Formats: sequence, C-alpha cells, structure tokens
Amino acid sequence: MTDPQNTPPPMPRETDKWLEPGPQNALVIYVLFLLSFVVGITGIIGVVLAYLNRGKAGGFVETHYTWLIRTFWIGLLFSVISFVLAIAFIGFLLMIAVAVWVIIRLVKGVMALNKNEPIPDPTTWWI
Repeated sequence: MTDPQNTPPPMPRETDKWLEPGPQNALVIYVLFLLSFVVGITGIIGVVLAYLNRGKAGGFVETHYTWLIRTFWIGLLFSVISFVLAIAFIGFLLMIAVAVWVIIRLVKGVMALNKNEPIPDPTTWWI
C-alpha cells in the first residue's frame, strides 16, 4: 500500500485556454457563429461567450467581441424581419441578404483577428 502522506499532489490541469478572453477565444466564437448556419444553438453559445469575455481581454480583441455581439443581434433582428416578410415573398430574398451580410462580417472579423488587428468601427451596422 502507498502512504497517503508521501503521495505528490495532483498537477493542475493544463487547458487549451480557448475559453479565456483573448484572440483564441474570439476565433472560437467566430467559428461558432459560422456553425450556427447548420446548428442554430452554436450562435447562442457564441454570443454568451462574447458577453462573458468582453471587457476582460483588453487590446484589439475587445473590438472583436463588440463586433461579434452586434453581428449576432443585428443578424437576429433582420432574420426575424425577413421571416415575417416571407409572407410577401420578399422575405426570402432578405433572408439570403442577411446570411450574406453575416458571413461577410464574420470573414472580415476572422481576417482582422488573424492579422492581430482591431475592427476599425465595431459599432457599425454595415460591413
């Protein structure tokens, strides 16, 4: 039998740090948003992570969190509007436009994140 007094303490577990505020976490949120086109719940998980980490990362990553949160809410707003307008068939075209708008914003954000650059105007409604 081993003596419990001579047993070394367990080592702290190394994490991938993708849940901690920073560029890696922002990239995970971008991927979750893109996956939301296939699995809708991942967008909600992404926006929750963005809200949890906004204000903690500092530097250029803060602009990405603001960009991601606004992309989620503006995209959701226009998705609901396009769903309501689908009765008049114009909503189907608007749905496509919203999807393209979201994808462009996400790709633009990932490209800036990979260059370690901030989003120039994270509060804009446009691209």
